[in-house]
Amino acid sequence: MLPIDMGNLFLDRQAESRSLSAENPDGAVGGGAKADPEGEGAARELGVGWKVKPCLTLAAGETQTLMDHEGPGVIRHMWFTFSDKFYRSVIIRVYWDGQDQPSIEAPLGDLLANSWNCRQDVVAVPINVNPSGGMNIYFAMPFRKHARITVENDSVNELRGFFYTINYTLEDVPEDALYFHAQWRRTNPVPYAEEYVMIDGIEGRGQYVGTFMAWQQNSAGWWGEGEIKMFLDGDTDHPTICGTGTEDYFGGAWCFGRDFSAPFLGFQSVTGESGKVGTRMTMYRFHVHDPVFFKKNLRVNMQALGWRSEHRYLALQDDISAVVYWYQTLPTAPFPVFPETNLREII
Repeated sequence: MLPIDMGNLFLDRQAESRSLSAENPDGAVGGGAKADPEGEGAARELGVGWKVKPCLTLAAGETQTLMDHEGPGVIRHMWFTFSDKFYRSVIIRVYWDGQDQPSIEAPLGDLLANSWNCRQDVVAVPINVNPSGGMNIYFAMPFRKHARITVENDSVNELRGFFYTINYTLEDVPEDALYFHAQWRRTNPVPYAEEYVMIDGIEGRGQYVGTFMAWQQNSAGWWGEGEIKMFLDGDTDHPTICGTGTEDYFGGAWCFGRDFSAPFLGFQSVTGESGKVGTRMTMYRFHVHDPVFFKKNLRVNMQALGWRSEHRYLALQDDISAVVYWYQTLPTAPFPVFPETNLREII
């Protein structure tokens, strides 16, 4: 399973391409565009083979399975679009090789670097979001035996118009291939003088490959003095990797200055202006060229730290959530209980 890039597109890979969507939910060979309009809808005059079923409807509280397929194979790309009112309410879960424990569990909007139920363009390489709300993820996701993907509409409202495409290949997966993972957490507010826990409990061998963070200011002034701390392979009180500031970790400097979206790093003000109470922001960093490798376990914290009078640090009590992305060996350690609706609510 060689990486695919501009330098090796010419290789004969002996792979088979498949694609899942509402028009071909099983990804079957020759199985697309078979829905019958039955004299209803926009395609009622055109019939089978036209645009009869481009999307799903998710009832309130409903879970639907988007993928349930045997391997070996590699998910190469996923695309989604749906109302931004549901970004925090549609929960995606991905299960590798028959595990009962999901390896990916997050609100779909946050997983795709769109938080606060607002659409934002993102021009990163692993995650690309285009006008108006076309969300793409390109992290390669190999599986040996089986892949299962579900989406849950964890809201009290019906979601009409849930569009998706999952492109994958059937091909051999090498023995040293790791499994993609992602997890979302929120702390609202962060307790005074406590560090925000981005992830802990990761057990296995692998590499940390990205962070997406959504941050709401609950205090005025500069908020980004906090350091990221990565505790590797048995670190206890002190981390092996320690950053120098929040904006430094996300590739900026001197309080960011302005919004930017770049191939591997970005910062955007979603509502309000940085430094004012109530401002909501997002940040991302993808460790594509600088993964953080761990052999046994991993824990990652971010300090919430600003300024108070007389040039003293202020431990902040902000609303912070994050999705972390990593690859690792199986089995996947149990995740914390996923926060229920009220604990995810944007208020």
